[in-house]
Amino acid sequence: MGSSKLMAVALLIPAVLAFHAPMAATAANSNLFRDYIGAIFNGVKFTDVPINPKVRFDFILAFIIDYTTATNPPSPTNGKFNIFWQNTVLTPDAVASIKQSNPNVRVAVSMGGATVNDRPVFFNITSVDSWVANAVESLTGIIQQNNLDGIDIDYEQFQVDPDTFAECVGRLVTTLKAKGVIKFASIAPFDNADVQRHYQALWAKYGAVIDYINFQFYAYGPSTTAAQYVNFFNNQIVNYPGGNILASFTTAATTNSVPIETALSACRTLQNENKLYGIFIWAADHSRNQGFKYEIESQALLANATTTSY
Repeated sequence: MGSSKLMAVALLIPAVLAFHAPMAATAANSNLFRDYIGAIFNGVKFTDVPINPKVRFDFILAFIIDYTTATNPPSPTNGKFNIFWQNTVLTPDAVASIKQSNPNVRVAVSMGGATVNDRPVFFNITSVDSWVANAVESLTGIIQQNNLDGIDIDYEQFQVDPDTFAECVGRLVTTLKAKGVIKFASIAPFDNADVQRHYQALWAKYGAVIDYINFQFYAYGPSTTAAQYVNFFNNQIVNYPGGNILASFTTAATTNSVPIETALSACRTLQNENKLYGIFIWAADHSRNQGFKYEIESQALLANATTTSY
C-alpha cells in the first residue's frame, strides 16, 4: 500500500450468494478508526499506539501475500499465503492481549500490498477454483492462529481481468464469512484506472460482503487542497455506491502525498456534511516518529460521532 504511492474446493452456500448486490444504504458519520501496522519492521507494537475508548479501532497487519521468497525473484503461489508482517513483534499473544485490554479493538490482516522484496506484487492465479480453495485454506489457518477478526484486500497490480479478480476475491470473502472465519472485510483501492476497474468490478458483484472501503486518498498528491479532497471523496461515493468509505492520509515522510493537515481539514468538512464514516492511517510504523499525534487527533475527531459499537 504505502510503497507504490509513496512508493479442498471451496463450496459456496447458495443462501450467501444471494447477498451479492452492493449495499443500498449510504454511509453517514461514524467513529471507525483504522491503522495499518507491521510492514516496515521497525519494532512498533500494538501497545505503542494510543487507543481512544470512544472509537471503534481496527489494527490492520501488513501484509500477507500469496508469494514465496524461496525463489529469486519472489514468485506467486496461487492463493497460498505467507506472512510478511513483523510477526516476531506482532504475535498471536500480542493480538489477544491488545483485544483483551481494549474491548473496542479488532485486528485484521491486509492481503497483497505493492511489493515484496522491492519487486511488484501481482494478483496472479492458476484458476479461479484453485486460487479460492487455496486462499480459503491458508487464510483460515493464518486468521485462526493469530486471533484475527477480518481481512483487507490491497492488491494493486493485476495479471487477470477485472471479472476474474472480482470472482476470486468475492468468493473468498463470501466463503470466509459463511464459515465464520472473519467478521468483516475491506478493500483498499486508489484512483488509478486499472485499479479502479478491478475493484469496481468486485464491488458491483460482491459489494454486500465488503464492509469498508479504505480508499487511498493520500495518493492524489501534495498540491491537493481540502476542497479537492472532498470532491475526490464525493467521486468515490459515486464509484462505490452505498459503501462505507473511509478518509485517509499517510504519516510516512514523503513529499508525494496529500499533506496531513489538508486531509484532516477535509475530514472536518466531511464530518460536518455527515459523510465521515471513518479515517485510516498508513501507517503506525511511520507514526511512531511523530509520537502518534495524528492517531490521537484523528480519534478525537471521530469520537464526536454517535456510533459507539460495531
